[in-house]
Amino acid sequence: MTVPAVSHVDVYGEPCRVWTKGTGPRIGFLAGFGGLPKWIPFLDHLAENFEVVVPSIPGFPGGLGHTNCDTHLDWVMAIGDLVRGAGLLGGAPLIGSGPGGALAADMAAFWPSEISHLALISPWGLFAEDDPMTDPWARRPHEVGPLMLETPDHWNELKAEPEGVNSVEWPIEQARALEASARIFWPLGNTGLANRLGHITCPTLLIRGDADRVIPASYMETFREGIKGETTVKEITGSGHLAELDQPQAVADAIREFI
Repeated sequence: MTVPAVSHVDVYGEPCRVWTKGTGPRIGFLAGFGGLPKWIPFLDHLAENFEVVVPSIPGFPGGLGHTNCDTHLDWVMAIGDLVRGAGLLGGAPLIGSGPGGALAADMAAFWPSEISHLALISPWGLFAEDDPMTDPWARRPHEVGPLMLETPDHWNELKAEPEGVNSVEWPIEQARALEASARIFWPLGNTGLANRLGHITCPTLLIRGDADRVIPASYMETFREGIKGETTVKEITGSGHLAELDQPQAVADAIREFI
């Protein structure tokens, strides 16, 4: 298995890692809750047909600069700089999962002519008082995997320190990712995105695991009704909130067919 090429984009003066792998049309991915300390099979499946570009959100594994973002507008501008620096603004499809899904949706809302297709995997950014999302920050560490995934071992594998590596930075990096998500989405994932959905005009695929215990199904309907562009909803069997970890082939196939 080949490893992805690594480059960096500066965001607010701090480096954010960019992974690139595969050949074909360029496609971008913004990671879900906890970020990506490792390359995952889902990205390899996409790389069979696309040049997959994975920029690290500030504060997520591989990225810094999250402490420079005080408002949601700061975050929007930071992610705009990130995806532009990674070569993803200018007509490429953009995929986002969870927190990354909300930020990808904002990219399509703020720069609608720059994103050709949008694929959102259980995106955050909404809030309903009578149907709130589950609070992942309220969970103990051993409870996060079962909350996020139908098969919690996939979470444990992602977060486990690689064999032969004994670095004090590894656990710090994982904790920093939780802090960064809280900075963007506290409280309970709400960024006011519902007010901006009507600015999204590109074709959009909404993906949700049938066992998602974080994002209510009603939120997907809010996205579907609010987005101005043509919108398709796809449920992935046997997967939780991070469907790309539970069912990497099925999610990649859905995105490939959509695009």
